[in-house]
Amino acid sequence: MRVERITTNLPVEDIAEAKSFYTDFLGLAVEEFDLGWVARFTSPETGAHVQLVTRDATSPVESAMSVHVDDVDAAYEEAVRRGHEIVHPLTTEDWGVRRFLVRARDGNVVNVVMHRA
Repeated sequence: MRVERITTNLPVEDIAEAKSFYTDFLGLAVEEFDLGWVARFTSPETGAHVQLVTRDATSPVESAMSVHVDDVDAAYEEAVRRGHEIVHPLTTEDWGVRRFLVRARDGNVVNVVMHRA
């Protein structure tokens, strides 16, 4: 498994209400997507980005970050082999990703994800 990028998942009560701070003040002006419960905002100059999350649509547990990988199936097998706690099973989601959520030994939950081709 190769990590391609990491996205911080910031918990917010209301994405629309929180949006202006990240877009107007921080300049993360590109809205890559907004599914209502999760939205990503990116700097058009640098690619720096943040993801705002009100709740996870399918997982019972919220994640602190999303780790985008080149092979999510291999990552899942490795997490299971190492005995890490899987808090959301390997799933192909309706919004175009394949992912699972795993709890790190420190308690943080990580969304390990790969976009479908």
